[in-house]
Amino acid sequence: MSETKRNIVIIGAGKGIGLQLAANLAEENNVIVFSRTSTAEIQNLNIEFHPFDVLTDSYDQFDFPEEIHGLVYCPGSINLKPFHRFSEEEFLEDFQLNFMGAVKAVQQFLPAMKKSRNASVVFFSTVAAKIGMPFHASIASSKSALEGLTKSLAAELANYNVRVNAIAPSLTNTTLAEKLLSSQEKLDASANRHPLKRIGSPEEMAKVATFLLSEDASWITGQIIAVDGGMGSIKN
Repeated sequence: MSETKRNIVIIGAGKGIGLQLAANLAEENNVIVFSRTSTAEIQNLNIEFHPFDVLTDSYDQFDFPEEIHGLVYCPGSINLKPFHRFSEEEFLEDFQLNFMGAVKAVQQFLPAMKKSRNASVVFFSTVAAKIGMPFHASIASSKSALEGLTKSLAAELANYNVRVNAIAPSLTNTTLAEKLLSSQEKLDASANRHPLKRIGSPEEMAKVATFLLSEDASWITGQIIAVDGGMGSIKN
């Protein structure tokens, strides 16, 4: 591997946005992927892949480069139902996946990111953390915590030139959302709720993440970047 390549860690890249991001980055970077899911697509990329469950596994069993230049945390959940039907355990499960998993990843890789003095952290939030949406109490709560972490870490790590940003998508055509898009009728209804009259794609989200990891975004930190078809800011 070329010493000039940047070391990028992606947590959760077996499919969807994470997979597309790994494909975007694999040619010009040393990409290290931790994911519960392995697919033919991910195996065909020129990357370092480790089977990994963010809820139960430890990073301590692996060896890492001395410097890490990018960290992306992709895991998420879409558990939608009326508030009164959520159990305490379900709230905690979403919090562990969406928030604590990100915390543990940053704690693991932060020393190596500080050494690079030119690192970028990218999280994924949701438009539901900005606007009130029924049935989103659990996901909106855990992703709102992640947005708070984004801003706090951006302030704390600025002296090390470690940038921290989050992307806040609306509904995106991934396997995570397949229950919401399981028919043409559901897909059309979801598209029509957005000012731009369509849902997002993994490619669009991955392009924004690729930008935030790059030198082109070197003066951007502490931002929650909406990639949501106008959902969070425009009245349809």
